[in-house]
Amino acid sequence: MNINNKDTAVLLTDVQNDFLSEKGVTWGLVGDSVKENKTVENIERLFKAAKANGFEVFISPHYYYPTDHGWKFGGTIENVMHDIKMFDRSGALDLEGFEGSGADWLERYKPYIEDGKTIVSSPHKVYGPENNDVALQLRKRGINKVILGGMSANLCVEAHLRELIEQGFEVTVVKDATAGAKHPELGDGYQAALINYGYIANAVLTTEEAVTAMEG
Repeated sequence: MNINNKDTAVLLTDVQNDFLSEKGVTWGLVGDSVKENKTVENIERLFKAAKANGFEVFISPHYYYPTDHGWKFGGTIENVMHDIKMFDRSGALDLEGFEGSGADWLERYKPYIEDGKTIVSSPHKVYGPENNDVALQLRKRGINKVILGGMSANLCVEAHLRELIEQGFEVTVVKDATAGAKHPELGDGYQAALINYGYIANAVLTTEEAVTAMEG
């Protein structure tokens, strides 16, 4: 995949406290993988490289509002997210209690996300971007190639990968700018994702390789 700042953008999913902060509600499951991959640091390297080299940055966030907890059914991890109040916000148009919450951005990423240039899409609700506007936002800016990272590896990142491929985008996954849960019964989400990235993505790179490509 030819990476250039004319038609290629960085897309990051769920770069929020509940996944990436040691105080987040999922840290007990994802923390080891985040630390092993240096995920927090590598995502910041993608932010820095994109901003320094004229690449647009898109964020696909994950939020739940009080009305979302009225859903009548859900999958295994979907139900867990509701039970632990992951990514909870007080309302779609209400930011009360948002700052510093599990739904908020990791503090070190705020200068990059809140610079007035980063495009934050509407929230996805389960894993993929089928029900938010990230594909529209990419298309409207002439983007047809994506450098993908964020959280978590086998859920939202993989789901975004699959749907964007179906939508006709080329997608490179940055394999150490993500991480996954390690669950005693469900298994290692990160290792599961790596297999599928190799099968599905146009390319799978390390952060070092992705940064080098963006630097030209």
